[in-house]
Amino acid sequence: MLYFSKLRIITVFLFSLIFILIASSNLFKFDNKFLDKKINLGLDLQGGSYLLLEIDNTPVIEQKLQNLTTIIRNYFKKKDIRIKNLKLLDQQLLFSVDENLKQTIIDEFNSQESDLNPYYPRFKKHQLDIIEKDDIFYVSFSDQGIINLKTSSQDQALEIVRRRIDEIGTNEPNILKRGNDRILVELPGLDDPMRIKSLLGKTANLTFRFVTNNQEDSFGTEKLQYSDSTDEAIVSKRIILSGDNLLDAQPRMNSETNETIVSFTLDRVGAKRFGKATSTGIGKQLAIVLDGKIISAPIIRDTIASGSGQISGGFTFQSATDLALLLRSGALPAPMNIIEERTVGPDLGQDSIDAGMIALAIGFILVIIFIFIKYKIFGLITNITLVINLFLLIGILTIFEATLTLPGIAGIILTVGMAVDANVLIFERIKEELKNEKNNLIAFDSGYTKSRTAILDANITTLLAAIILFFMGSGPIKGFSLTLGIGIFTTLFSVYFIARLLTVLYVFKNKDKERLI
Repeated sequence: MLYFSKLRIITVFLFSLIFILIASSNLFKFDNKFLDKKINLGLDLQGGSYLLLEIDNTPVIEQKLQNLTTIIRNYFKKKDIRIKNLKLLDQQLLFSVDENLKQTIIDEFNSQESDLNPYYPRFKKHQLDIIEKDDIFYVSFSDQGIINLKTSSQDQALEIVRRRIDEIGTNEPNILKRGNDRILVELPGLDDPMRIKSLLGKTANLTFRFVTNNQEDSFGTEKLQYSDSTDEAIVSKRIILSGDNLLDAQPRMNSETNETIVSFTLDRVGAKRFGKATSTGIGKQLAIVLDGKIISAPIIRDTIASGSGQISGGFTFQSATDLALLLRSGALPAPMNIIEERTVGPDLGQDSIDAGMIALAIGFILVIIFIFIKYKIFGLITNITLVINLFLLIGILTIFEATLTLPGIAGIILTVGMAVDANVLIFERIKEELKNEKNNLIAFDSGYTKSRTAILDANITTLLAAIILFFMGSGPIKGFSLTLGIGIFTTLFSVYFIARLLTVLYVFKNKDKERLI
């Protein structure tokens, strides 16, 4: 147990030295790419913004049901069933049929093979519910259908939020799901939270539609307001083009008018539609509508077949940049509301770092003094091991460029305590062995061997708790459990390799002394 080969000694030394160098990269600048890594500070340490967004799925439900009206009408038309008075009201589709066809309608909706109501084998439930009351059928989303819709909407919103934040270049954002209709966004080091709130709060639903004076347009009309004034215009509900057809959007300066614009490029399908619309609509106004407001409504002078165009609307360069970003990242499937917001200033974050470091330093110094007084030279060995253990822990966090939070610092402090506990168990066991064994080598060997079970039991149970906290907990708890879990491994390595190696070197050199500890 006490024997160390030269190869093992060199391996332990090099391993420790490598991690000390890696950990030092947080304090010093290295030209080496492998060593040029740092631990990232979390929101509570470097300041930033915390936003909890809630997705408003009401428009999504209504849109899905609106789309379903065409599907229902066409589906039953193929079966020679006439649907009467089909309309959307209060998130339900209402319609009626002849008396002799009522059971046929119900059977079609409840059929597992029907394309009208998709079947989910995993849940054994349909997406839609249908009931009949007073000769009228009411179609709405089932509970399972609502869950599926919310999950899909949340997944899509999460990806678009991530794209928007990545476009801005925020360092180490933390974007997570909460429930099935909320998204948590943590942005460490953010210096402009109002801009982020503005970008995340916009749906960015872009459409191109013709301005019309015909109130009886076959597609229907609606009155929309201009984004920069109180003026209104009547536009057709027919969508010529949507943001889904955009390939790219960039802010530009118009050299002729010295005006900031947003230039865009369309995909092949969009270019074809745009070319056809502009060729048949010369002389008409084409309204560019973003989130229900008209940005601009230029008059079409000529056919635009190139698949590119520009949007003007009195933009500043910042607003044009943000609009281009929104268009590139895509429209959110539903509006999102900020229901909780917290901002941590850099000063408060620095206070948290200072407090954590002071707590670590005080605890560390008290432990060092106590261990040195209690075990003399072996206390010194323990203290050296503690320092190396911290370097090992910080080195591993640095390799993965982990994000350190205030609870993470608490996990590091706890690691120091656990490392001392393991050494105390060993040395106390050695003292017990020395009472019955005069040979120092045998007593030290027995002390390490017989204390191993207790040390492993304590660390394994703590590791299990850390694993459960990591998978069941949220952000701060994960940070605590991560540093604690890594600290357990570095503690065991430092106790059974580094501390034991230093102990062996001293014991072999002083094996003939009557009392070593």
